[in-house]
Amino acid sequence: MKPVRLPLLALLAAAVLSGCALAPGQHLSRSAMRGSSTQIGNDAVEIIPITSKLIAMDTAARGADVVAPELADFRPESYRIGSGDLLYITVWDHPELTVPAGAQQQLNAAGRLVQADGVLFYPYIGKVQAAGLTPGELRDLLASKLARYVESPQVDVSVLTYASQRVWVTGATANPASIPLSVVPLTLSDAISQAGLNPTGADLSGVRLARDGVTYTINLDRLSGSTVYLKANDKIYVPFLDDKEIFVVGEINQPGAQSFRTGSLRLSQALGRARGLAQATANGNAVYVIRGSNDLAQAPSQIYQLEARSPAAFAVASQFELLPGDVVFIGAAGITRWSRFVSQLLPFSGIISGAASAKSNLSD
Repeated sequence: MKPVRLPLLALLAAAVLSGCALAPGQHLSRSAMRGSSTQIGNDAVEIIPITSKLIAMDTAARGADVVAPELADFRPESYRIGSGDLLYITVWDHPELTVPAGAQQQLNAAGRLVQADGVLFYPYIGKVQAAGLTPGELRDLLASKLARYVESPQVDVSVLTYASQRVWVTGATANPASIPLSVVPLTLSDAISQAGLNPTGADLSGVRLARDGVTYTINLDRLSGSTVYLKANDKIYVPFLDDKEIFVVGEINQPGAQSFRTGSLRLSQALGRARGLAQATANGNAVYVIRGSNDLAQAPSQIYQLEARSPAAFAVASQFELLPGDVVFIGAAGITRWSRFVSQLLPFSGIISGAASAKSNLSD
């Protein structure tokens, strides 16, 4: 008895005629992607081919990251002494004024601490208002006052310990810390280097600098040669990579989430990290970058398509920048989806055939 074979063959034929519509797994329908803007499900999407022209347009629109003028133009003035600084004051040929307790005294113990009210005490002179002066200005002031007691005094002032002016570095750093400012101007890059970066968790493209009630976001990778100098009370935050991920799924050798700490991740880099397309199953013309819209009522989501069947397409992919939250989807070749469908269908056909045979034997 073979009554079941005709229905089974008819089912297979129907599946063939319907192409890959019955094939399991995710795929983007080419018929749904005709035109520059369309509807997929309930979402409005815009289909954009990844071409060299698109890369050029994006590069021109993006340009180089520009530092805010108030940051780029700032130049720190000479260091001014403040409360908490420890000074070392030398009067040449007068060791009793330089190190009153004797030469055996340790250097720090011979220092003059600037008190909370900004003054320090010095022999013969008494209290001197030091806060707000540069070391050079304080030197001239001391020399003029000592001239009443010492003939032609030669005075030198240096800072042993800088404590009055600081910046703070927090976030994804190895050692979050406060860093004192000194006579040598401190740059943003120097401060972050001193705090040390968390090598696996720091996002260099979104460093935040808070100054005078305003917070600036700075991409360290795209400063375009600009130098950002710091001033007292600046607060620097290096963000973590928690939200800096893209996702690679589909016919890829190593699917999963990928994080990146620099300003951008290129499509070719993402494919490379995922060990490339699965050559046996991937459709070379079905490499998509799915980029959702924050407000679908105002702007559609975007799907970028790379026709990667030719190796030359990866030259374009090497210039296409991914954004956090992007989904890179590699579709399956038609024969792959069909073979998967058949592999799942055949066990059921065996069950149906066995049941039909059993039924036929009972009827006989």
